[in-house]
Amino acid sequence: MKNLLSLSVRHMPVEKVNGQTRVVLPDVLSVEEPLEIRICYGRDDQRIQKSISVTMRTPGNDIELAIGFLFTEGIISSFQEISSAHHVITDCSSQKGNIVQVELMEGFTPKLMQADRNFYTTSSCGVCGKGSIQSIRTINRAWASPESKLHISPELLYQLPEKLRTSQSGFSATGGIHAAGLFSTNGDLILLREDVGRHNALDKLIGAALADHLLPLQHYILLLSGRASFELIQKAAMAGVLIIAAIGSPSSLAVDLASEFDITLLGFLNDKRFNIYNSGQRIKIPVHHEN
Repeated sequence: MKNLLSLSVRHMPVEKVNGQTRVVLPDVLSVEEPLEIRICYGRDDQRIQKSISVTMRTPGNDIELAIGFLFTEGIISSFQEISSAHHVITDCSSQKGNIVQVELMEGFTPKLMQADRNFYTTSSCGVCGKGSIQSIRTINRAWASPESKLHISPELLYQLPEKLRTSQSGFSATGGIHAAGLFSTNGDLILLREDVGRHNALDKLIGAALADHLLPLQHYILLLSGRASFELIQKAAMAGVLIIAAIGSPSSLAVDLASEFDITLLGFLNDKRFNIYNSGQRIKIPVHHEN
């Protein structure tokens, strides 16, 4: 079986130009391929198969991606509703294992009221094609308490970006892949998932956490390698995350959603600095107001 890095990168020659010279050298690119996510549900003698989504992703951790996607979209609400998940083997050579089917428990009815929207997503924008902003507010926060006594020091936060970077095998090889990292309140890296799509990386991480029975994630810190979009905050909120830090900036809609669910949202975390966009009371630091 191929290791994860061999699935997620491709070696190919490129022409590199420096000034007036051009030379052909080997390079490494992140792989991007479509993944179809299917579910199968109903009675054993009358199973229904339904295609739920096609997403552009980096191959690897496909089962976690499918499970995480179904959870963060509100189609399932727990790992116990899944009986199995597997790649579908087809006669079409172009598929190359790019279909995952999730078998749901007999008697469980998936919540498919969201399925009338277009679930085709790209690696750059998971929200594209969705019917409306309101239709993706499928947040289930019943299990996460905003009253959590979680408090984090800036010194701990400053360590996280480097820990994430040094653990990113795909980024080290290509420089063109996103990551989502789950850290303990001691700064230990618990889970890391990579993908060309930032929302896919987070779905993979949440799928792994769901399978490991770690949810809700209200006692962990989520670090995003890029910017924090609305959909990433929505997915994190579904998993019960209360502290989200991003290397890049959040969008205005992401800040609004973090405020709605009392999520601590930090941006531009790097080089011993960051911005607090919401719920700064979970960060242990003196406040100095500018005159």
